[in-house]
Parts: sequence; structure tokens; C-alpha cells
Amino acid sequence: MTEIQPGARQTMMGGANAVAGRVAPATSASGKMSATAGAITRESVTRYVWVAVRLSLAWTFIWPFFDKLVGLGHETATADSWINGGNPTLGFLSNAVGPFSGMYQSIAGEGIVNVLFMVGLIVIGVGLLLGIYMRFACGAGALMLLLMWSASLPPANNVFMDDHIIYALVLVGLALVGAGRTFGLGRSWEKTSLVRDNTWLK
Repeated sequence: MTEIQPGARQTMMGGANAVAGRVAPATSASGKMSATAGAITRESVTRYVWVAVRLSLAWTFIWPFFDKLVGLGHETATADSWINGGNPTLGFLSNAVGPFSGMYQSIAGEGIVNVLFMVGLIVIGVGLLLGIYMRFACGAGALMLLLMWSASLPPANNVFMDDHIIYALVLVGLALVGAGRTFGLGRSWEKTSLVRDNTWLK
């Protein structure tokens, strides 16, 4: 059996340590890459979830606009549509309940109220759909939802909380995370001179 000389043994051990030294950083780097990949994946999924929320809320504004405008037959009959002389706000506001019912009933069906309501629906819906003027769209949408909530107090199934408040809070979240920049025109919109001069339109 060949005897391993002390110097050779030391050299071999040094070589092993060197190899181990080279392997350890590689393992560490791999771990960092995996952690980074995991973080990127979570970030991407989070953005896509916000996109789904944004588009879902866009639909909740766009659908009633067209339903009330032309009468799609789901909530509004064609004969009762706005273009056929119908009144988009009369039914809801005339049946308002709660502490503000008198105020809402007094303006139910007024021409300016109909115009503001219908324009609000489509402007908010398009903003959410395209991901543009998100701050304005989300702020206006939250305000409209809170006004609708105040016309039906107290809610049927709770002391004060209902879906209007929850949707309003979600709209605030959409504005805060810049949800219009993913699968939307938000990035391009924010680079326009109009938005640079009027940051509230972001």
C-alpha cells in the first residue's frame, strides 16, 4: 500500500477545501437566484391579480351604462332605455331610504342627475378598462359607490358595511398600486404631456 506523504496529504486537503470553497458560493448564488425567481413570480402574480380586479370593476361600471343606455333586457327593458326616453336614476333614487332619502328622492330623475350618472359610469369604466387616468377614475368611482351606499342606509344585511364600501376600498387600492400599468395603457398615458402637466390624471 502506497504511503501518502504528509505534504501530499496537505496538498490534497487544500485542493478539497478549494473545491469546497468554489462549490459553496455556487450553492449560495443558486439559492439567491431561486429566492429572486420566487419573488419575481409572486410580484408578477400579484400584478395579474390586480389586473383581474381592475377589469372586473371596469365591467361593473360599463355594463350598467349600456344596459341603461339602450336597454339590454337584463335590468332595463329596451322601452325603458335612456335613448328611448327612459330615466336612468328615477327608480333607484325615488326608492332611497335612510337619513338622506329626502334629498335623493327630491333629485330623482332630474336631467342633470341622469347626465352626471351616465357620464360617470362610462368615464370610470373606460378609465379602468384601459388603465388610464386611474387616480381620477378610482376616486370618482369610489365617490359614486359611497353616494349609492348612502342612499340605501342601513344595508339590508349589515349595520353599515356592504359591497359598495368594499368596492370603494378596492378602487383606492387599484390607484395606489398603479394597476393600469399592467395589461393597460397606464405607462404610455403617464408619459403624455397632458398627464405630466396634470399629475392628478395619472
